[in-house]
Amino acid sequence: MKLPGGDRAYVDMAKLRDYCLNPHHLRGRHKARAFAERLDLTATRAEVLREALLWAAREGEAKAGEEDGFGRRFVVEFIMEGPAGPVEIRSAWIVRKDEDIPRLTSCYVV
Repeated sequence: MKLPGGDRAYVDMAKLRDYCLNPHHLRGRHKARAFAERLDLTATRAEVLREALLWAAREGEAKAGEEDGFGRRFVVEFIMEGPAGPVEIRSAWIVRKDEDIPRLTSCYVV
């Protein structure tokens, strides 16, 4: 299945720069290390990751997850080409209860 509203997906740059690609973030530092080592992606290149995530939201296959009081969750996995070859990325999305656009909640190197 496609991610509902994937063509209108929202990726907060602050989430990428300050969390997923931040080597000093308490919980995000392990993700940041993997992105840097496998894809040469750091906070200064967050736009590259953002564009890949938006492409995956539009074009990738989504797996539906749980639905709770906040909304419906989805996972989209995709491949990014790194210096040493292909790297699998898992992205997590939510379509909030009163919205029709998916918002990135997290992403990491698998």
